[in-house]
Amino acid sequence: MTHARQHTPQVVAHRGASEDAPEHTLAAYRKAIEDGADALECDVRLTADGHLVCVHDRRVNRTSNGRGAVSALELADLAALDFGSWKTGRGPDEEPDWEHRPEDREATSVLTLERLLELVADAGRRVELAVETKHPTRWAGQVEERLLHLLKRFGLDAPASPAESPVRVMSFSARSLHRVHAAAPTLPTVYLMQFVSPRLRDGRLPAGVGIAGPSIRIARSHPAYVERLKRAGHQVHVWTVNEPEDVDLCTELGVDAIITNRPRAVLHQLGR
Repeated sequence: MTHARQHTPQVVAHRGASEDAPEHTLAAYRKAIEDGADALECDVRLTADGHLVCVHDRRVNRTSNGRGAVSALELADLAALDFGSWKTGRGPDEEPDWEHRPEDREATSVLTLERLLELVADAGRRVELAVETKHPTRWAGQVEERLLHLLKRFGLDAPASPAESPVRVMSFSARSLHRVHAAAPTLPTVYLMQFVSPRLRDGRLPAGVGIAGPSIRIARSHPAYVERLKRAGHQVHVWTVNEPEDVDLCTELGVDAIITNRPRAVLHQLGR
């Protein structure tokens, strides 16, 4: 039984249960926790007045009823926007799969990382958090600095070892991960990849990084590369895995975490 458990990948809710609820909203993360996700994934950006908010794009145009770059807006500006109603445009007679009560503005308001950390702390069970720093940004190293400051307030910045940490930091930027590792050496870091750079083809990762984050495209096209990473002693967290055949592939390859918009469906497929 224990042997099988080791090969059960962790199920990570990508931007929350983002197939069912608007991405990066409290509604999406509440749903992911209810659905049984092992971990939550979020992207963070810094507002003009120094708050970390969970927004993927550089601009808010796609996911809210506002316009403009996150880095040029203050938290109060973002808090006035609706980050939920774009997701309800399914047809007049269809109820959304998530609870959208107009009085619960918090559920679809902009989500600060601080509020997400509170949600995780109150989950009543261990729910891990994978925080992706977005780069390039006009705030450069301030993003990592603010992130570590906030994690420190929650007592999460200096785990006894990477394996025990409920939080990990992910980025496509090796420099961002280097900053995090230099300031918080026991905090696990994940190097995200859209393609495999020639110098890392042998399974190496940037210095101090122990987890590889290849896209599902890489896993499909280069399964041997995933095996190489595992042989080099690295964990492998694959994103964004939504199709049943891709879930099967990840399980066969022995990946450690599946990052998905559909945590409930993936958990069901894994027999959990």
